[in-house]
Amino acid sequence: LGCQHYKRNVKLQCADCARWYTCRFCHDEREDHALNRRKTKNMLCMVCSFPQPAGAQCQQCNTTAAYYYCEICKLWDDDNEKSIYHCDDCGICRVGQGLGKDFYHCKTCGVCMSIAIADSHRCIERSTDCNCPICGEYMFTSPHTVVFMKCGHSIHHKCFYEHMKTSYRCPICNRSVVNMEIQFRNLDRAIEEQPMPPQFRDTQAVVSCNDCSAKTIVPYHWLGLKC
Repeated sequence: LGCQHYKRNVKLQCADCARWYTCRFCHDEREDHALNRRKTKNMLCMVCSFPQPAGAQCQQCNTTAAYYYCEICKLWDDDNEKSIYHCDDCGICRVGQGLGKDFYHCKTCGVCMSIAIADSHRCIERSTDCNCPICGEYMFTSPHTVVFMKCGHSIHHKCFYEHMKTSYRCPICNRSVVNMEIQFRNLDRAIEEQPMPPQFRDTQAVVSCNDCSAKTIVPYHWLGLKC
């Protein structure tokens, strides 16, 4: 049972329009207002069609509403292969084993992050309180996986993968987000093998480096200007 977004055995009633929907995404696709899950008070069992207060189990047929249920977020998910936990600091449920297991909450960034990047990520205040720079979806409550680039900016994992097919830079700050040492070495070699014409060999340019933000005067070459 459920919908394309969630597996679950219940529908929830929108507190504003009083209509029944399988999930907030199904509701928001059809209505002119957003469903506030925290205001949800009632659920409808999809097995026996009995309306009742929101809970983890049907009061009439005793069917379990879902494998995971959060009383705070009013979130039901019956996919037993998916691990979900509630973060009090984020105020919502997240996909993962839990805090202290595979995720921790960064107070500065204001979001849960993988423990693997705890000592290496660059903090940006409320880093996911914005839209994805590629698809435009709000990331803090997005059901899709969000990753953090070396510069600290966040982006959907699927959008990052597609973006990296054509660029090596952050779409927000233009800093390199992958190790470009080999590519830059090849570019150095190409510049050495293709010197500028004699009348332009002493030409210089002022550049502002995307990676270190320094402004320097460098030799001009049509292939690239090196910090």
